[in-house]
Amino acid sequence: MTNQPNSASRGLVAVILAAGKGTRMQSDLPKVMHPVMGRPMVHWVVDAARAAGATKTVLVIGHGAQLVRDYFAGVAELAGQVEFALQEQQLGTGHAVMMAKPNLEAGAAGTDAFVLCGDGPLIRPETLDTLLSLHRREQAAATLATSVIADPKGYGRIVRDASGKLAKIVEQKDATDAERAIREINPSYYCFRTDDLFRALSRVGNKNASGEYYITDVFELLRNDGRTVAAVDAVPPEDVLSVNDPVQLAEVDSILRRRHAMPAGGAR
Repeated sequence: MTNQPNSASRGLVAVILAAGKGTRMQSDLPKVMHPVMGRPMVHWVVDAARAAGATKTVLVIGHGAQLVRDYFAGVAELAGQVEFALQEQQLGTGHAVMMAKPNLEAGAAGTDAFVLCGDGPLIRPETLDTLLSLHRREQAAATLATSVIADPKGYGRIVRDASGKLAKIVEQKDATDAERAIREINPSYYCFRTDDLFRALSRVGNKNASGEYYITDVFELLRNDGRTVAAVDAVPPEDVLSVNDPVQLAEVDSILRRRHAMPAGGAR
């Protein structure tokens, strides 16, 4: 474990999951390329990670990969800061992150890594700052920002132990009735020590209701190893909404316009 977790010498990178097709979007566009407030939703996530200090971003792409590559090739201010990893088969979030290992393993021992979802454009740099601060203060191997919402249906639940520490994250499909009653949820804002992340990912299995490799299993694995895992309720409930269909796309667009005080017909 690094002795100086708050040292500026630790690097910061970001992995953004952007491979999904988004069948409910009713469009041939890759899900993350649908525009909100005038630009692809994934661009908002990239900008938030950069604003929080990430010096390199790896986009894990799949469906419509070339469209994503072409778009970011045309964003001058991101030149040299965005790389790509291809997830040819959709085998879960853990598998997606593992595809980014070749991009990150050279400096893994000295870096922390955000892992974020490209379909969550309401993400705020301030939330990532809070996440990273706790991660380094606690000298954690893995940390996530959580949210408490009125209707947790569909989200992974945060299970804490008797002392209030994170015990595990349980997906909706795998949750017991008691776990489904938990209102603290996982909006998929993570920070890991990069080397710990990839070591744990190599042990993640797919014996669950979806038959997928979950990034969330890394937390329980690391905790069982005696490593520190942490969770902080830092995501405002109104920021939890990700985009899965055209109705949610319009809602997120409206929220961002209000946040930036831009009228619907205003300049972009």
